[in-house]
Amino acid sequence: MSYLLPHLHSGWAVDQAILAEEERLVIIRFGHDWDETCMQGKTRPTRPGLEDTPCMDEVLASVAETIKNFAVIYLVDITEVPDFNTMYELYDPSTVMFFFRNKHIMIDLGTGNNNKINWALKDKQEFIDIVETVYRGARKGRGLVIAPKDYSTKYRY
Repeated sequence: MSYLLPHLHSGWAVDQAILAEEERLVIIRFGHDWDETCMQGKTRPTRPGLEDTPCMDEVLASVAETIKNFAVIYLVDITEVPDFNTMYELYDPSTVMFFFRNKHIMIDLGTGNNNKINWALKDKQEFIDIVETVYRGARKGRGLVIAPKDYSTKYRY
């Protein structure tokens, strides 16, 4: 599903995308189009009954039209554009980060890592809620916003 979203192919292009947007939130998914984290929903169900669970890129592509008035989504291949790997600690297969007016917006998800979302969200409405929360907080000048849901209990042991 990554072919439905615009790709940025250089560090300069990423910088320009972040700098150029004055009113909208810039959402960047760092990772690989071919990565298993994106494909896990369609190829290998993680639990019975989740066969048709969408992958992260599918969620991003499906909400892009809904959130186009206040957010724009880009994809960056971390092998093709390694410029940000060390700066943003991009070691996970799929990482979603938010920027507003050339500023990285952090989000408290309850996981301890406030810089990014580094797992595949599978619910479209859940992602829209996160984007709306980040956008509202960023418009008010906040550099850190609290997510509408606590993800500290995402994995039940």
